[in-house]
Amino acid sequence: MTDFTMTRRHFGLLAAGVAASAAFPFSVRAAAGETAIAATFPGNWEDGYRTVLTPLVKEAGYDLTIAPSMAQDQLAKVMASPGNPPYDTLLMSPGQMAIALENDLIQKIDPSRLKNWGMLDPAFQGEYGPTVTIEVNGIAYNPDMVPKPKGYRDLFENPAYSGKVSWTGFASNTAVMAYTEMAKIFGSGPSDMAAVFKLFKDHPEHLKGVVDSTNHQMTLFQQGEIAVFMCSTGNVARLKSLGMNAEFVQPETGSPAAPVNIHLTKGAKNLDAAYAYMDAAISKAAQDALKMPPTEMFPTNKDVALTPEIEAYVTRDQLAKMVYPDWAEINKNRPDWIRQFDALVAG
Repeated sequence: MTDFTMTRRHFGLLAAGVAASAAFPFSVRAAAGETAIAATFPGNWEDGYRTVLTPLVKEAGYDLTIAPSMAQDQLAKVMASPGNPPYDTLLMSPGQMAIALENDLIQKIDPSRLKNWGMLDPAFQGEYGPTVTIEVNGIAYNPDMVPKPKGYRDLFENPAYSGKVSWTGFASNTAVMAYTEMAKIFGSGPSDMAAVFKLFKDHPEHLKGVVDSTNHQMTLFQQGEIAVFMCSTGNVARLKSLGMNAEFVQPETGSPAAPVNIHLTKGAKNLDAAYAYMDAAISKAAQDALKMPPTEMFPTNKDVALTPEIEAYVTRDQLAKMVYPDWAEINKNRPDWIRQFDALVAG
């Protein structure tokens, strides 16, 4: 109830602000403090969005502050300040979006405020915000150090990979999608994580490669300390842009995939700037830039052609064949999986 009251008050203030700001030229509005605070994943996302979107949002008459934060951390910070969110927008996959909805942290958008809305396929036009890319996951490997993996089973059964594979914990979306696929292969289904924990106990050499994040794995890969890790196509694009011999392989059982969406937070303080940022992210100009190295993001704007490099990872026709996890089931079990995996790694 408190949140609702505060939200209505903020809307009243924002409505008054919108009416007043409409009388000023764009540059004056930006100078008056119309800045969107956009939570964005760190690393490649942070760099790409800051470089490409900031000038586009500026052209629309607003400023943009990119706030790097992992999706789980975005959730934690917004939940800690209900009604007074630190961000105007969040960047999330369906797993975190479900939690945001359950906790009333995001709001439906008004598509009429996005001039590029019609450039998205209907599947990417979410009522809680646009899908800006599809993150396709698989396995990164260094062909100078190991053979091309066939899939997850190969990593545990082929001695060529012994001690050369790195993993992260269940807080990572990339990791949890890989683990649910491994639970299908080695267990009875995607939630049979006991089979995955047993797999790690039976192969303690894999526990030595557990680190805290994909960014950490990227560093280890560059240093030649690991040769394989679970990744998105964006991770491999980044490594290649740094001159690394890195390749991406779709597991023989299928590639897990996740739409990435921009959401408007409940109680967002800079609605006009937030919509300008959202519109910039789905524009042809932005997605034409972000599809190039080092980001190579899969474009959701239908007017943006895929590059040969992206088509080597995945084509538009292949999107329907990707593996889209059951995030409701993952969210239900995730805290327990995190505890069990952390205990396993700690020994």
